[in-house]
Amino acid sequence: MNPIVARVMSTVAGQLGNPHGVLGKGVARFLNRGNRPMIAAAVAAAEVGPVDAAADIGFGGGIGLTLLLERVGTTGTVTGVELSPDMLTRARSEFADDLTSGRLKVVEGSLTGLPLPDDSLDAVITCNTVYFVPDLDAACAELARVLRPKGRLVVGIGDPDAMARMPFTPYGFTLRPVADVTAAMERAGLTVEHRDLPHKPIPGHLLIGRPA
Repeated sequence: MNPIVARVMSTVAGQLGNPHGVLGKGVARFLNRGNRPMIAAAVAAAEVGPVDAAADIGFGGGIGLTLLLERVGTTGTVTGVELSPDMLTRARSEFADDLTSGRLKVVEGSLTGLPLPDDSLDAVITCNTVYFVPDLDAACAELARVLRPKGRLVVGIGDPDAMARMPFTPYGFTLRPVADVTAAMERAGLTVEHRDLPHKPIPGHLLIGRPA
């Protein structure tokens, strides 16, 4: 590949994994638009309702926080965990009223290092994030750790074959077969249901885990 094109694709991949700076603002808007169908499906699959303690891990542009807040109403709570300092700053500005009221909390953290207590959440979603985690088993163990005994975890991923045709995925993405992600969740002690998402241009998959 042309070195200039390779550099551009590497920048795109890096921004998708960790939005930051001036480009990150545009990436946040892109993520909200592009990821909304998957995130909405994940929120529904997680069966989020009033009084629930819910979380979006790797919330990026923040559309998942919006959808979760709508579902928990005034009696539940939402936690957003994000690696990117710029996305945390953006969320603190955009959701200032929800943070003040205590309905929402946003914290810095990663899939393999969640700053959350054991057995603290009823519903957890994380969409288009596991591509950027070298140790998938550690991530699934962390996600399972924070679930309550009747909690629900929904992992959303793009179809790996379709993702492999995107020009930027060779630069920092780890595209795993759906069966491998399912197996990692099962090793973390979850039973897993698989649902297809026939979206275009990239179809997706929801993996819904519950403590066994």
